[in-house]
Amino acid sequence: MTRNLTVVVSLACLAAILGLASGCAKPAETAPNLAVPVSVATALQKTVPIDLTAIGSGEAYSTVSIKAQVNATLEQVHFKQGDFVKKGDLLFTLDARPFQATLNQAVATLARDKAQAELDEVQAGRYQKLYDAGVTPKEQFDTAKATAVAQEAAVQADEAAVEYAKLQLQYCKIYSPIDGRTGALQVYPGNLVKQNDVPVLIVINQITPLFVDFSVPEQYLATIKKYMARGHLAVTATPYGDTHPEAGYLAFVDNSVDATTGTIKLKAAFPNSDHRLWPGQFSTVSLRLAEQENATIVPSQAVQTGQSGDYVYVVAKDMTAQQRQVTVARTIGSDSVIAKGVVPGETVVTDGQLRLIPGVKVQIRSNTAGS
Repeated sequence: MTRNLTVVVSLACLAAILGLASGCAKPAETAPNLAVPVSVATALQKTVPIDLTAIGSGEAYSTVSIKAQVNATLEQVHFKQGDFVKKGDLLFTLDARPFQATLNQAVATLARDKAQAELDEVQAGRYQKLYDAGVTPKEQFDTAKATAVAQEAAVQADEAAVEYAKLQLQYCKIYSPIDGRTGALQVYPGNLVKQNDVPVLIVINQITPLFVDFSVPEQYLATIKKYMARGHLAVTATPYGDTHPEAGYLAFVDNSVDATTGTIKLKAAFPNSDHRLWPGQFSTVSLRLAEQENATIVPSQAVQTGQSGDYVYVVAKDMTAQQRQVTVARTIGSDSVIAKGVVPGETVVTDGQLRLIPGVKVQIRSNTAGS
């Protein structure tokens, strides 16, 4: 029994000797102590904007639905669908012949009644003299006077009829009431259009300027009202697929909070002179409330998320990586605003974090750029 145990121990020792002889060793004893290459950036201190970001959609500054105000045949369309039109531009011409005839008839009736009114006025004057001389009874004088007054009223009614006929004739030419872009034509020449009929002839949207509607959580309402009291709040809108933001200002805050969503509706106005924004188009909206001075900024790629929250690796003076818990206030583009955990001037790791553990040596890559 003792011999067997001795043999087993000897074999184990032999195996160990052979293992050592063949170069098999513990990794910790032979692995080289190399520094981990990383990219870094310097935490900066600068003034940054305090913005609220949301998704908005374009809304025409004003919309006009053009309808006929008389019953007539549509004769001519003076624009192409989708054209930009100016206020006062001729859009449609209707058949004006029936209205011209009505106007001519009203003018003739007015001329006849004016002549009769002049005659009745003369007759009333004669009876006035005869009555004053005691020749004509008062009844005849009153009758002549009443006839003259009635005829004068008829003249006034005729004048109103002439004005109405002129107005109806003017309705046969339809002009644009605003500057804007026309939509799809709903009625084509040759069709009979009716007063205030459906469908409308055309819809014109004013897009210069233009509104962008967006909503923010109601928790920001008090903050928005606070900063609005100091003046106009700047707003930018970036259409999808575009990188250049359009500048505008906050023009409207709704008078109630949407109870179903807990949001407040806002409108921003934009000059939109180059028509980059469009009604119904979605865009990323940024409402600037104020600016924060002396904020600590690091690249967002330096911030990692762990079980205990956000953290960064800070390169110490002895070139070791130190893990630091941080509080991220908000993100602005590719940068993060650090409220707590990092001070300006410290060096943070932006690439290579996966190979780091607290206390490990690091080597800064030569192509590293600061934030």
